[in-house]
Amino acid sequence: MTTPPPWEPPLAGSEAEQLVGAIDRMRATFRWKTDGLDAAGLATTIGASSLTLGGLLKHLAVTEDFHSTVKLSGEPLGEPWASTGWDGSNDWDFTSAADDAPDVLLALYDGAVARSRERFAAALRAGGTDQPVHASDGEGHHASLRRLLCDLLEEYGRHTGHADLLREAVDGRTGEDPDPAWTPPGS
Repeated sequence: MTTPPPWEPPLAGSEAEQLVGAIDRMRATFRWKTDGLDAAGLATTIGASSLTLGGLLKHLAVTEDFHSTVKLSGEPLGEPWASTGWDGSNDWDFTSAADDAPDVLLALYDGAVARSRERFAAALRAGGTDQPVHASDGEGHHASLRRLLCDLLEEYGRHTGHADLLREAVDGRTGEDPDPAWTPPGS
């Protein structure tokens, strides 16, 4: 039997394994879409949109950290965001990425993914997907960890689709999954 690539979700796993596996597959596909690009590639736009791969890298980095701190446990966002000049606005991550070098953006994203994986793995060990998390509707009804993981998966689904279009515009790279020979950073 052929060994599946590291981003392939389990064929038949538990609910938590399937959710985390689906998120990891989206993370790998998104990271592959941004891999190997210079500043011009990360700054490419298409059509009337100002969206860039660099902006998406920074946005998904802050999204990973926000979901795995503020929404998961109520902890503050903390570093590296406290010292980046983040102003909390909806567009800061997208627009400020233009001032960041590719290696900075990739390290920011890779670091956020690593922290998020650790935090979610610890939460899953502590209580599974049914446990309530800090995020709530403001009336005392808390989301479950399942909902938080589904929200993160949905965020990746949206932005990996954007990354597909942007990367194709940069150099023609297309595809749903990374090339089998590609090695994810940090592995």
